[in-house]
Amino acid sequence: MAHEIPCWYMRGGTSKGPFFLASDLPGDKATRDAVILAVMGSPDERQIDGLGGARTLTSKAGVLSLPEDGAADLDFLFAQVGIADATVDTTPNCGNMLAAALPAAIEAGLLAGDHGSTTRRVRTVNTGVIAEITIETPFGRPVYDGNARIDGVPRPAAPVSCGFLDTEGSVSGSLLPTGNLRDIIDGVAVTLIDNGMPVMIIAASDLGVRGDERPEALDADTALKARIEALRLQAGPLMNLGDVSKKPIPKITLVSAPRAGGAISTRTFIPHDCHSSIGVLGAVTVATAAVLPGTVAHDLAVAGEGDTRSLSIEHPSGEFSVEVGLDGTRVIRAALLRTARLLMRGSVPISPSIWRGPAA
Repeated sequence: MAHEIPCWYMRGGTSKGPFFLASDLPGDKATRDAVILAVMGSPDERQIDGLGGARTLTSKAGVLSLPEDGAADLDFLFAQVGIADATVDTTPNCGNMLAAALPAAIEAGLLAGDHGSTTRRVRTVNTGVIAEITIETPFGRPVYDGNARIDGVPRPAAPVSCGFLDTEGSVSGSLLPTGNLRDIIDGVAVTLIDNGMPVMIIAASDLGVRGDERPEALDADTALKARIEALRLQAGPLMNLGDVSKKPIPKITLVSAPRAGGAISTRTFIPHDCHSSIGVLGAVTVATAAVLPGTVAHDLAVAGEGDTRSLSIEHPSGEFSVEVGLDGTRVIRAALLRTARLLMRGSVPISPSIWRGPAA
């Protein structure tokens, strides 16, 4: 008989996926990953036998638990699940799924909400990054209807406020892992930077594109994608990431001058497909590069002035606003707005051939 695992299927920002309590999953990593793959229907390009949406943005999962060290109120383990590959990568951050972690924890009864609004410190276990998340909780329960809009999501919803501190070098070990504001790889100027997400930033014109093309057009350009991947594979070791041939990081962001009154225009690959928008921490990292004189992004950006700046990061679906706080030339804080919604609550049956449950 199949063992059933409680599940809360959430949209967070422009991503979605199932959330689980760590206590409901197998304790050993190999079996846990096998369970997550089965839930999502991987490996299969259509993920037809699972909950995955057959796109990178919809092949994600979250695992929630209570911290034992008191450093945060909630621990969130993010999993990027392979689609055609049987991989469960817990190396990177995901700021979109992070936006759904606190409401999911309250829905699951792991945390209690406050009356009015609830603010908790949520740690992404993957990298140790801690974000202060605030959601609306009248009567102590999350609400999802509201007037906040984010590009890439068709309907308005209740706001989720995310404030990030100390995200420098979340995966790479330092903001600029090579120590340089720009490097040259195969004759192409790049900025290798990590302020919450490892990103290789390239001027779109250096790869022979404008930077305002639709994602479908860029995805169809096989020569461009091969060139980007060749650069990415060389950037991996330079960013202390090792062999990245089977990793989703570093992300690649092509930048160009803004077209719609923002700070900079972007097209992001994650890592082989062009993103329909831009990831949360990817946007934070690009915004950081935009305000640092000497980077590839700064050369093209309208970066503003002052110790607190709001930068509109243009992407294929619209824009993503990031407020950055600076201490000199160092970004010490990043704040942004997301939305989230509970899509389904229930349980997922797991074949006994994969896991028979904790009783077994």
